[in-house]
Amino acid sequence: QSVSARIGRVTGRGLGANIREVFPAPVTLTLIFLLFLTNTINIGADLSAMGEAAKMTTGLGGHWWAVGFGLFSLMLQLFMPYHRYVKVLKWLTLVLFAYVAVLLIVKVDWRAALLGVITPTWKLDAKQIMLVVAVFGTTISPYLFFWQSSQEVEEVDGDPAAHALISDPREARPELLRIRFDTYVGMAFSNLIALAIMVATAATLHAHGKTDIATAADAAEALKPVAGQFAFALFSLGIIGTGLLAVPVLAGSAAYAVAEVQGWRSGLEKKPWQAWGFYAVIALAMGLGVIVDFSSLDPIKALVWSAVINGVIAVPIMAATMFIATRKAQMGVFVATPAQRIGGWLATAVMAAAAIAMFVSMATGIGS
Repeated sequence: QSVSARIGRVTGRGLGANIREVFPAPVTLTLIFLLFLTNTINIGADLSAMGEAAKMTTGLGGHWWAVGFGLFSLMLQLFMPYHRYVKVLKWLTLVLFAYVAVLLIVKVDWRAALLGVITPTWKLDAKQIMLVVAVFGTTISPYLFFWQSSQEVEEVDGDPAAHALISDPREARPELLRIRFDTYVGMAFSNLIALAIMVATAATLHAHGKTDIATAADAAEALKPVAGQFAFALFSLGIIGTGLLAVPVLAGSAAYAVAEVQGWRSGLEKKPWQAWGFYAVIALAMGLGVIVDFSSLDPIKALVWSAVINGVIAVPIMAATMFIATRKAQMGVFVATPAQRIGGWLATAVMAAAAIAMFVSMATGIGS
């Protein structure tokens, strides 16, 4: 994440525009298409979950709630300038603490949870290896790379006093320190929430044998008798709040990636008629997401498979990102630090190993 932000702030261009200079066009377009596909599936699954959560609290049809949430998110992206919209998204992250609240009010065997974190139990089979790739894909997601780098470009474009560091090195020290602090805090927060969700789910649903969850409604309904009405309400609030946060980021990151690779004007600070291609991709992603919600696609399985695809396509995108970050032709004197190089390439290698292990296990039938 910090390398992606560094690329955007140094070059004044998003990750898509920089990757276009590294990969052949067919490879780049294939990766961007897969990114758009997984983001669209994620949007549909998120809208479905939001609709179901709203239906459980109001009794009204879940599909129409999903349409309403989709239109609301689209209108904000179309007509609210970036500098205002980003503040809405930042404050909206606070709703994620609903999951921490759920964790605090359910009964957790903390000794067993801590031991499980430190010494997890492994079964070397195709399903578990695939889920490892899915967890990587939903944590180290390609759409976050594109979003992070493009937000740095938005900040530069929206501030007359700000410049790409490659053209004005005087701004480098405070900006790179800000990026480092911002990224570390954001990633720590993200992983804290993810861990809270995992532990709360393990202590409630899994502990009571509720392992066949097909929708968010199934999860919330199963949680009610196990953890109580308050936990159920917090979980439902978390679903809606998380969706309102995730859906625009998914649609926006896809639009940034497509527009930058195609050389179109892009940016949430621009009016729709100033960057029609960029906003058309956002509208298309949202529209297809609504169609996914109305389809018979299992939203939980859709989320898992989109995470698996993310875990696979993240590997070449991370490799390209690291190559760009160490390329003086694009980064000048602001190439990635030694720590970033080691960490970035190590993370890429781990992701690649997981993806290769998954394909090998599928081909050989390990554990089946």
